[in-house]
Amino acid sequence: MKGVLAVIGGSGLYEMDWLEDVEEVSVSTPFGLPSDAILRGRVKGGDAAVLFLPRHGRGHRFSPSEINYRANICALKMLGATHVLSVSAVGSMREEIAPGDLVVVDQFIDLTKRRASTFFDDGIAAHVTFADPVCPIMAAAVHQAALGTRARVHRGGTYVCMEGPQFSTRAESRVYRGWGVHVIGMTNMPEAKLAREAELPYATLALSTDYDCWHGVEEAVTVEAVIAVLNRNVVHAREVARTLAHDLPDVSTSPARGALKNAIMTSPDMIAPDARARLEWLIGPRPREG
Repeated sequence: MKGVLAVIGGSGLYEMDWLEDVEEVSVSTPFGLPSDAILRGRVKGGDAAVLFLPRHGRGHRFSPSEINYRANICALKMLGATHVLSVSAVGSMREEIAPGDLVVVDQFIDLTKRRASTFFDDGIAAHVTFADPVCPIMAAAVHQAALGTRARVHRGGTYVCMEGPQFSTRAESRVYRGWGVHVIGMTNMPEAKLAREAELPYATLALSTDYDCWHGVEEAVTVEAVIAVLNRNVVHAREVARTLAHDLPDVSTSPARGALKNAIMTSPDMIAPDARARLEWLIGPRPREG
């Protein structure tokens, strides 16, 4: 299946060295500017189209709470993305998920507090199904690609997304473990929610960097320790993205496809012109009368 893979790079992943014919595309969206100019190119030696956006901006300029998630997803959709791979640094909440491991998660718990989490507000309401937030077809393809790396890979798991930017207290970390979560991070919410509203099949490749602070033997997480592991993990993330771009899965049956069908609750004749204009990239213009 032909398509366009959008890769959202997390901490440590600011470029894709296997892209060629690369151009920087600046996109203005109804929600403001995305985190950075988007790199558009193709896989070296092939014709697979790829979009790359560093979530924190090049140079890591934005903290998790400052990221314009709506503009990021909107810009990728406007540029023709058909699949989204989100790369995210996380802390491990399980003994068996060691620093340096890769996790292809399939569930989320959203504990964020300060972030706009929907495109549908201010004059238009919609409710999309989100029981299974990760596209299973994309997740299977990401897992298969990850098996080709030298890293240990875990299939499935729950990602609890905290607000940050501080790391967890020991008490918080123990509570999250009691919930049965697998990893903890700060960036995949509301990103995954917005991707579903944009009808984009979405999957996360989580890069385990530490044991958070629950572990009785390992030292509490520090930025230095995280960066050291990230530098190793980023190599694997680039390899996974390249493999995935070469052979994008058919996502025609993804739960993301048609997610907006019957989801918009506002009567078409009650949608204000400014609200419709703001979402024209997603829902289309108002049908002509007569």
